[in-house]
Amino acid sequence: MHFRSLALAVCCTLLTTATTLQINAQSGGVKMDSAQPSAKPLASPAATAEVSLNGKQLTIKYNSPRLKGRTISTTIVPYGQVWRTGANPATTLITASNLKIGTLDVPAGTYTLYTLPSATQWLLIVNKQTGQWGTDYSEAQDLGRTPMTSKTLPASQENMSISFEHTSGAATELHIKWATTDEYVTVKAE
Repeated sequence: MHFRSLALAVCCTLLTTATTLQINAQSGGVKMDSAQPSAKPLASPAATAEVSLNGKQLTIKYNSPRLKGRTISTTIVPYGQVWRTGANPATTLITASNLKIGTLDVPAGTYTLYTLPSATQWLLIVNKQTGQWGTDYSEAQDLGRTPMTSKTLPASQENMSISFEHTSGAATELHIKWATTDEYVTVKAE
């Protein structure tokens, strides 16, 4: 009887050790426990821009990249190439009402935002494909494109941001800011 108890104890110890080794291997050899600090924050954290137009919500969900010494038009946000307008997952626009974004009619719904930057003028792209990674762009899914207006910021902005500014009733401006670039377009609820 004593031999069976001993054999059972050895089996349980071996099983526990094997499970611990497997967990450590899957976590890169780092032991995970509640005493350890949480994981390092994302380099491009999630952010949200929200506004209410005529009592209906308009939301943009995006991830905010950092400059980290890079330059718009060369190393990041290359001119003449479609840009994901953020980082990580695709930037998502959710609207509860029909919108007029610049020259573009946008029915209520969920969309992905991209931009096409250039030295002379940026275009905002509203795309019907949703839920994809930010670099998975299909031009065939474009609802349309609209020109943006450009301003130069007085000081460089390290964190890319999307915001709604100059909101009044049914109208606002959608701003995309990074480095010294401020690209914006009017948005009106219909």
